[in-house]
Amino acid sequence: MPDLEKPSPTWVTRFKELPLALRVLFLAAFVNRAGMFVFPLLAVYLVRGKDLSTGEAGLLISVGSTGLLAGSLLSGPFCDLRGRRPALITALLLNAAGYLGLATLDGPPWTYAVLLFVALVGMGMFGPASNTLIADLAPPEQRPFAYTISYIGNNLGMGVGPLLGGLAAAYSYHVMFAGNILAGLLCAALIVLWVPRDSRRAARDADDAGSGGAGAAERPAEREPGGRRGHHHVLLLVLASFFYVAPLIGLEYALPLAVTTVLDRTAGLVGVVYTINSVIVVGFGLLIEKRIQRYGAKTLLVTAGALWAAGLAPLAFAFSLPMILLSTVVWTLGEIIVSVVVPTYIAGHVHERRVGSFMALNGFVLGVARLVVPVGLGVIWQSHGHDPVFTVLFLAPVVGMAAFALLRVKSLIAAPDPRDQPSSSAPAEAPTGK
Repeated sequence: MPDLEKPSPTWVTRFKELPLALRVLFLAAFVNRAGMFVFPLLAVYLVRGKDLSTGEAGLLISVGSTGLLAGSLLSGPFCDLRGRRPALITALLLNAAGYLGLATLDGPPWTYAVLLFVALVGMGMFGPASNTLIADLAPPEQRPFAYTISYIGNNLGMGVGPLLGGLAAAYSYHVMFAGNILAGLLCAALIVLWVPRDSRRAARDADDAGSGGAGAAERPAEREPGGRRGHHHVLLLVLASFFYVAPLIGLEYALPLAVTTVLDRTAGLVGVVYTINSVIVVGFGLLIEKRIQRYGAKTLLVTAGALWAAGLAPLAFAFSLPMILLSTVVWTLGEIIVSVVVPTYIAGHVHERRVGSFMALNGFVLGVARLVVPVGLGVIWQSHGHDPVFTVLFLAPVVGMAAFALLRVKSLIAAPDPRDQPSSSAPAEAPTGK
């Protein structure tokens, strides 16, 4: 008799099969996100807590937000030179130090921009370092699941954080900052205790030392999986993902304004949109991940763009409250696919020595969007009203679809090349702890 098909393992079983270090990392990332009390309420704190004008607060936040870009750029070299775990710990400590200064120091407005810059350098470093560690520790077949769990945990944390931050700020701004700082320090402690030192980096350094470093250039150090040289297709894919990131940042800027001014509704409805977004991420994230490996990366990315465009079309051509709620359901599905496919593609097609740099580039693209998209949409809104703003947001994923359709995109997970595998004498994974 033919063997009966084994039932698919549950997500709990798959989660338990992941390395312990990754499970701890996901917990730490959730706690870190849930403890981000300050950032969503920063403008309110600067205006009410530091007696700045709304214009001054906006300018300081814009200047300080360049720390996200700097942190993304620093994350890759830091991961490569010092290791993934030190990068995560440094990111959390920088964030805590910056917010501690904002909470306790009174000075001229420019000092707040400097302190915010320090805090956001840490925030910008954390995501790429976390994605790099997942690429290191998760086997290729488990990476889509690992990135999905990471994405769901971050979204759950982001849903809880502003609510807790609002409650803390209502009591005291000092409580708000203290909660953010303590959450970051708790995450750092979890990572110190349970996330191992970089096993691949240690094995590589030992290999280089054993050969005196002379043979490093002769080994396939810069060859991507499968023996092919160059990472141009990965670079272009990450850059093209800007057209899927831009609508997300644009909605963060445009929807609150449109709901409160164009529709003349309470700002509480914006919270409903984020609640719907979180529910869809949690409810459909794992269902989508189970099907991701059945399709090629190009198909997935074009499909994500189609979902983004379909979700934004109602806002561009039939703007109303029901359309806002419906559109959120649709574009969130596209957001899920992109958030899983892009880091999985990087991890599968970039040599391990450069994974950190490409994860940092992915974070940098997000940081660029956070800087340029609100400014650009603000100029359009002021000159022509809200309709062209949502039309631009609709066109962005359409351009992204065209870009991905033209790009040379390879399989989502590259087949391993024996020449790229570490020596059998090298340890597969370092012990936890030190």
